[in-house]
Amino acid sequence: MEQRLNDDDLGVFQDALLGWAAVRLREMPWRATRDPWGILVSEVMLQQTGVARVMPKWHAFMEAYPTPADCAHAPLGDILRLWQGLGYPRRARNLQAAAREVVVHHGGEVPQELDDLLALPGVGPYTARAVLAFAFELDAAVVDTNVARVLARLAGERLTAKRAQTEADRLLASGTAWLWNQGLMELGAMVCRPTPSCDECPWESWCAWRGGDGDDPSVGSAGVSVPQGRFEGSDRQARGRLIKTLGEVAVRADDVARVMDRPSEVAAKLLADLVAEGLVVIDANEFVVLPG
Repeated sequence: MEQRLNDDDLGVFQDALLGWAAVRLREMPWRATRDPWGILVSEVMLQQTGVARVMPKWHAFMEAYPTPADCAHAPLGDILRLWQGLGYPRRARNLQAAAREVVVHHGGEVPQELDDLLALPGVGPYTARAVLAFAFELDAAVVDTNVARVLARLAGERLTAKRAQTEADRLLASGTAWLWNQGLMELGAMVCRPTPSCDECPWESWCAWRGGDGDDPSVGSAGVSVPQGRFEGSDRQARGRLIKTLGEVAVRADDVARVMDRPSEVAAKLLADLVAEGLVVIDANEFVVLPG
């Protein structure tokens, strides 16, 4: 990347993205707030789930649990019921665990120090920096799957996670972290897609891979998502089917395989995993229920 973009060009390069982003950002409810809790909730929900599915759930969640304390003190089962449709329910469990940490160790306020955020359950480097940039507008560069793809193509080579973060930090326009990061993420989501629209990109002239010439350097780069395995018939689907059913009625342990539509030995293993993760409970009467 350094061969194509030196520090003398950096200001023009930064202005190109900021000008592009200022008039192209899609409207999303979490972009209209600086509430750290609301932004943390949105970032957890958006992990592996599309924007369209997240929007109504984010509104419902924030209405039900407007503060970390509200979430911390709620029954996990209620949170899991609300989470239905987003998938990966362990994210809901981790979000409540993070809320409890915020209440116990930070006076109910989401912290604004990177190390404190990283110490919260389920919060990784991207999510922590997203809270810093989007809630507190601090100079933190975020690297999600879309940003990682953009950076690798700019460089014209595969990047490690460490180098991707280093480059993101170097390119960040100081004092503009909110717009800069939103714009860079939008660029990856809407233009520099797996099949890119290079002629719409404000960075086309700086990009080592513009036009899609040769092998895509983002393939295999750290942080760039790969196609997920088929959902239909998967263990993820079976787990989700059980949790969805439990949102309405308890299930006898003997009936779990039928509800999951999986062989008995597979269902037993999946049930054991769900119990170990704290997402379901087997009561004294051998009924499987959501945690209270």
